[in-house]
Amino acid sequence: MKNDTQLQTDVMAELKWRPGFDAAHIGVAAKDGVITLSGQVTHYAEKAAAEDSAKGVYGVKGIANDIEVDLPGVGTPTDQDIVEAALSAMKWATDVPADKVKVVVKKGWVTLEGTLDSQYQKDAAGRCVRYLMGVASVSNHIVIKPSVNWTDVKTKIEDAFRRHADLEARRITVFTHEGEVTLSGNVSSYSESAQAVAAAWGAPGVTSVSNNLVIAL
Repeated sequence: MKNDTQLQTDVMAELKWRPGFDAAHIGVAAKDGVITLSGQVTHYAEKAAAEDSAKGVYGVKGIANDIEVDLPGVGTPTDQDIVEAALSAMKWATDVPADKVKVVVKKGWVTLEGTLDSQYQKDAAGRCVRYLMGVASVSNHIVIKPSVNWTDVKTKIEDAFRRHADLEARRITVFTHEGEVTLSGNVSSYSESAQAVAAAWGAPGVTSVSNNLVIAL
């Protein structure tokens, strides 16, 4: 099992390895398997990319992302510019019914509201605005109210786990009640836990996922 010093070193090495942000501007601390990211970047996409990179490191149990987004002053898009760009991006995205999503922007902080059928659509809407210039943060408050019937979701999720090369399906138990899914059991990494949750959200009709998975290193 890695100690915190080893984990910190591995996360820093992963940040330097990954493109999309300058690792020199990001600080890394580790305590009891939980990584804290700090520092400043010039775009929200860099903050999100750093978090995604840290999640994939073996031994990471959790992440506190305290990176601040310091938008450049010259040429920064206005809130109105960001709203228009976000609506345009969702209009061109085939997996987002843009007419059902409301975009609110205040000082670069984007809030998405509305009602969609699935977590897949909600995540896709978030991706549409994540990389827009001038975005300082994204709060995705879209509500999921599926129009499909709740049928055989437990089996669909378990089948998805078995198809996934990075998931040990036999160690994960799936409990379902209407649109609510609860995952329990053991996984080997934070990344595997996140992949299991993502796979569960991919099933039609899912309205919530409770992650009770334990990371057993």
